[in-house]
Amino acid sequence: MTGKLILVRHGETEGNVAKILDTRLPGLPLTERGVAQAKSFGASLAAPPRRLFCSEALRARQTASCIEAVTGVPAEVLDGVYEAQVGELEGESSESAHDTFQEIYHAWHLGDLDVRVPGGESGQAVLDRYLPVVDRLRADLLTPAALAAEPAPGDVLLVSHGAAIRLVARAIGGVAPPFTTHNHLDNTETVELLPRYVERDGEPRFDGWECVRWGRYTPPFGGDVEPAVDDPMG
Repeated sequence: MTGKLILVRHGETEGNVAKILDTRLPGLPLTERGVAQAKSFGASLAAPPRRLFCSEALRARQTASCIEAVTGVPAEVLDGVYEAQVGELEGESSESAHDTFQEIYHAWHLGDLDVRVPGGESGQAVLDRYLPVVDRLRADLLTPAALAAEPAPGDVLLVSHGAAIRLVARAIGGVAPPFTTHNHLDNTETVELLPRYVERDGEPRFDGWECVRWGRYTPPFGGDVEPAVDDPMG
C-alpha cells in the first residue's frame, strides 16, 4: 500500500532520557541512540519516500537528515508541524508537571480542545497550524492524479513529534480514546494515514483519512489494548 502520509516521531533526545518537557524551538538534540534509531528507520523502509519533510525542531531535522543520508531523498523543513507547546511547563521534569500536561492533553483527546496549557497552546491551536500542512501535502502529492504521474509514487514522510502526531491522528484518522490516550509512540514509530477518494461527477473527491498504522498496531484500534507506559511527548 503506497501513497500514504507517514508521520514519524523523531529519534531519542537528551530530553526524552531525562524526561524533560522539551517543546520550545529549536529544542534538544538527538542522543547517539537517537541517531542510530533514525538511521535504522531509514534503512528499514521498503522503498525510499517520495518526499521527505520535517519540523523546524533540531531533533526532527537531525532525524530527517539521517533518513536522507540512507535513502538519498533530500529533507525539507516545514513550518507549523512542531510539538505542542507546553508554555510554563517547559524544561520541567517533575511528576507534577507531567501530570498537569497529561491531564490537559487527555482532555484534548476527549474533545475539550480549548483547554490551554498555562502559557502554552490549546489543542485547537495545535490542530489549526498542523492540519493545513497535512492537507497541503495531500493536495500536492497524494491525489490520484499526482500518484499516477509517478512510476513508483511511494509514500510521503513527515518527521514530527509524538504528542502532536497523536492529536492529529485523533482528529482526522478515525482513531478514538482510550486507544489514543493509552498508546504513545516510541522514538521513530509512525502513524500512517491513507487518503480516501470517492468518484463524484466523474472526478475523484477527497473523502477523509484512514489510519492504517499506529506504532506497532494496525486496525482495528480498540479500547481493549493495554495502556503503554506513557511518554508525555510521545
